[in-house]
Amino acid sequence: MKIWLDGGLQDIDSARVSVLDHGLTVGDGVFETVKAVGGRPFALTRHLDRLTLSARGLGLPEPDLDEVRRACSAVLAAEPVALGRLRITYTGGLSPLGSDRGDHGPTLVVALGETARRADSTAAITVPWTRNERGALTGLKTTSYAENVVALARAHEQGATEALFANTVGQLCEGTGSNVFVVLDGELHTPPVASGCLAGITRALVVEWTGARETDLPLDVLDRADEVFLTSSLRDVQSVHRVDARELSATPGPVTAKAMRVFDERSGDDLDP
Repeated sequence: MKIWLDGGLQDIDSARVSVLDHGLTVGDGVFETVKAVGGRPFALTRHLDRLTLSARGLGLPEPDLDEVRRACSAVLAAEPVALGRLRITYTGGLSPLGSDRGDHGPTLVVALGETARRADSTAAITVPWTRNERGALTGLKTTSYAENVVALARAHEQGATEALFANTVGQLCEGTGSNVFVVLDGELHTPPVASGCLAGITRALVVEWTGARETDLPLDVLDRADEVFLTSSLRDVQSVHRVDARELSATPGPVTAKAMRVFDERSGDDLDP
């Protein structure tokens, strides 16, 4: 396996990042997960725009996007897979122990792993922890993911693949690595970015391509929604057939099925929408 590190391709067995890298010691980094189809990245421009915004939000130097594109192309060419998870990680780099950054400069790592197409539907749970819609990291895709690790482990314990959070005022927010959509009386809704959710790339495309409304929604909307689905770079559009103990349709409902079809068609027509 080849990865991009320190300006070039390296073998995974010999590639090394310092144990004092700020991304490791304090989670000072940002990342993007990009779907790769047939050796080509999907929506790379949107992902790089968000990488830049996240880096800016953390106060990191803006990444050299030309280098990131070269890195992605090199890794994809070195490890051709039919469907892949292309991971771009950009950290504060070698730094002193503690929260202060060093002057060594940032670290860029690009790696690729093979993946499989997601199932058409899945189960999700809600968790008692909240997203802080007013936090310093709100809206940034950072490597500080321990909260998501804990919540996702609970989901797996309960036979689900995703955990859903409310924000501090009890509104539906997002999943550990996904955005959530609900259907109410035939209309498609998703929480607004102001709720504290990440501005997901797939979320934005679904809103654009389906006309979904961005709406403040209480967490208990999940108890009465006609349909629920999740979006993310690797899920695309995935129906939810169970939320906690509530069973929904075992097959995608009509609004969800249409969103799935539209997303497949539109994303297939343009790999960088």
